[in-house]
Amino acid sequence: MPFVVLITGASTGIGNLTARALAAQGHTVYASVRDLAGSDAAHADELLEFGHGGGHDLRVVGLDVQSEASADAAVSTILDEAGHLDAVVHNAGHLGVGYVEAFTIEDVQHLFDINTLGVQRVNRAVLPHLRSRRAGTLIYVGSTTSVVLPPFMGAYVATKAAADALAQTTAYEVGQFGIETTIVMPGPFTHGTEHFPDASHASDVDRVGAYADLDPLVARNEEATSALFPPDVDAHPRAVADEIARVLALPAGTRPFRTVVDFTDAGVDEVNEALRRAQEQFLTRLGFDDLLHVETPGRASSPG
Repeated sequence: MPFVVLITGASTGIGNLTARALAAQGHTVYASVRDLAGSDAAHADELLEFGHGGGHDLRVVGLDVQSEASADAAVSTILDEAGHLDAVVHNAGHLGVGYVEAFTIEDVQHLFDINTLGVQRVNRAVLPHLRSRRAGTLIYVGSTTSVVLPPFMGAYVATKAAADALAQTTAYEVGQFGIETTIVMPGPFTHGTEHFPDASHASDVDRVGAYADLDPLVARNEEATSALFPPDVDAHPRAVADEIARVLALPAGTRPFRTVVDFTDAGVDEVNEALRRAQEQFLTRLGFDDLLHVETPGRASSPG
């Protein structure tokens, strides 16, 4: 069944690849970009050309996740044009690289504003509609970094961990209105996205200099990460887009709460399973085990 899907942060990388994959699968896709008339105009044109060339229903909408008004306006546009919305892919995000102490409060606030508060702004825009329909799917592009905690990305990792916790606890509540949640957790990718080229860096240069002894470790970080990939594997972010497409194609009530796309074999699935068991036991002891189940036919999906 084709859906109407909103994807945030679709100008490049995983969001862009997901927009193309879902459109090719037959969905009506609203690929959102932050600066539709400016820096993202060329990306928007490329997406529209892909849609027109393939006969896909791929549309572009402006949405800045740092603005509540922008999120509200984008969702209003979608509802006016399509009449309804079925799924949201929370993909917009920004990477920060550097020594934690060297990130100013403003640096960290900026990352949280995009990666965590951006999710909340979009959810507040879409959830009234999804609740009224008692149906829908929220797909979050999380990160294995919130489990394995790689070095030299501390501020970014904190924002992804916070967004993950927000997604989990939101799932307890919206699941009672038939809204499913899936957290897709990509591992690292050293090519195929603009994540690292566009990353921001800690701005306190004096504090950066104080950690100069660690600079050789930072210099070989990308090489060390690449060495984790098996030599015969194409570690490309299109795999994340394909997984999102697979999840969305599953029948309501059967979508997994978490799914990992990681070519480095970091053991995240094992941690997730331990977390699931602990959550299930804790909520059951509280007497809130009903919150573990999404109120959809079959009640087969669980946010634990």
